[in-house]
Amino acid sequence: MLTTTLGLAEDAAKVAAAPLWSLPDAEVIDCLRVVHRLEQTLSVWKARLAHEAAARDVPAAQGHRSLRGWLRSVLLLDPAPARELAERAEQWHRFPRLAEALTDGTVDARQASVIAAAVAAIPANLRDVDAGVPPSEAAAQAHGDAGAYQPADPLAERALSALLEMAGQFSAHQLRGLGERILAHVAPDVADRAEEAALRRAEARAQRKRHFTLALPVDGLVRVSGLLPVEDAAIVRAAIEPLCTPIPGDDRTPGQRRADALIDVCRLALRTTDLPEHGGEPPQVAVTVPLDVLTSALRTGRLDNGDRLSPDTVRRMACDARIVPVVLGGAGQVLDAGRARRLATGALRRALVVRDRGCSFPACDRPPRWCDSHHLHHWSDGGPTSLSNLVLVCRHHHRLLHDSTGGWQARLGADGLPEFLPPPWIDPARRPRRNLYHLRT
Repeated sequence: MLTTTLGLAEDAAKVAAAPLWSLPDAEVIDCLRVVHRLEQTLSVWKARLAHEAAARDVPAAQGHRSLRGWLRSVLLLDPAPARELAERAEQWHRFPRLAEALTDGTVDARQASVIAAAVAAIPANLRDVDAGVPPSEAAAQAHGDAGAYQPADPLAERALSALLEMAGQFSAHQLRGLGERILAHVAPDVADRAEEAALRRAEARAQRKRHFTLALPVDGLVRVSGLLPVEDAAIVRAAIEPLCTPIPGDDRTPGQRRADALIDVCRLALRTTDLPEHGGEPPQVAVTVPLDVLTSALRTGRLDNGDRLSPDTVRRMACDARIVPVVLGGAGQVLDAGRARRLATGALRRALVVRDRGCSFPACDRPPRWCDSHHLHHWSDGGPTSLSNLVLVCRHHHRLLHDSTGGWQARLGADGLPEFLPPPWIDPARRPRRNLYHLRT
C-alpha cells in the first residue's frame, strides 16, 4: 500500500503544478468539484489510518499520552487540527455509513461530523429519557458499550438516513440545526421528551465547559476566546447590541463595532463603584510612563501586566478616569503614582454631562455613561482638568481624536460648546461641525 500511496502523491503533485490557463471555464469548475471530492476521500483515508494507529497503541508506544498529541508530533499539526483529526478518526469508525458517504461524494467532512454528532446525541434507550439517564449510561445499559453507536438501533438508523438525505440540500451549519430536531422528523412521539432531556444535558455540559481566555499579545493584538452557555451569551449580546448600531460616517465593520461595544461595557463597569476591590484598590489599569513622554520626547508606556503601548495610546488613556499613570524619572524612580486632579469626577463630571449631554462628536448618539472625558489640550502635555479643557466623547471618537492620521480636531466654540474641525479631505474649508443629536434647551 505504501508504494501505491507514494505513487498517488507524486501524481497529485504533478497535476497540482500543471498550468491552468488553457482550461475552459466548464473544465475549471468540473476539476474543482473532483478535487473537492478527492479531498473528502483523503480525509477518510487519513482518519482511518489515525484510528488504526490508535487501535494498535502506537501513540503510547512512542511515548504519547493521546492520539491527539501523537498526531501533533508526527504530522506537525497545531492543536485544533490535531483534535479534529482525532475526533474524526473515532467518528468514521463508529459510523461506517458516513465514511462511505464521504468517499462516494454524498457529504463532505464538515457535514459528516455534524451528522455524527447529531446521531450520537440520540439516547440509546428512549425509555430512560424521562429518568434523565445520560445517553452514555443508557447505551451501556442497553448494549453493554457506553456511548457507542449501535447499528441495531432502528431509531438511530432512521435519523442517520434522514440526515444523509438532507445533506444533499443543506450546508453543515444548516444540518446542525436540523440534527438538533431530527427526532421530530423520525420519531415525533418521543421528540419532546428527548429534546427536554437533551437540553438539560447540553446546559449542564455548557456550564462545565464555559471559559474565557486572553492570550499573550502578538503584533499588538490579544486573541480573545471562550465558550459561554446560551443564557450567559444572551446577557452579553443584550449588553453590547445597543452599542453596535452603525452611526452616520461609521466605517467600522460589524465585528469591530462588537469589539468596541464589549470594551465600552467594561469601561462603564469600571466607572461604577459596584465592582469589588482588587488588591485593596478599585479596579483600574496602571500605565507606567517615562518622564520624557510628558516633556514631549515621545517614548512608550507599559501596562501593569508588562504590555507596551505607543505614546499616542498613552495620551489617549490618560483622559480616562480609571487609568492611573505611574510617572518615572530618568533613573526609573516613581515621581507621581497617579494625579487625581486630572480626573473629571464629581461636580466637574456632572457639569460636563449637563453641557455636552453625551458624545459631542457630530451625529453621535452615545449617552454620557458611555463617554470619556477628553482633554482638548492633552493632560500629559500639561493641559488642565477643567470644564474649558474637556469634552465628552465615546470611545470610538475618542480614539479618532487621538489618531494622528485622522485629521479631526476638537475645540470649544465662542459660546463654550464643543465643535469639531473635519480634516481637509472631508471639507477643504474645515468648517466647524457640532452634534445636533443631543438637544439643548
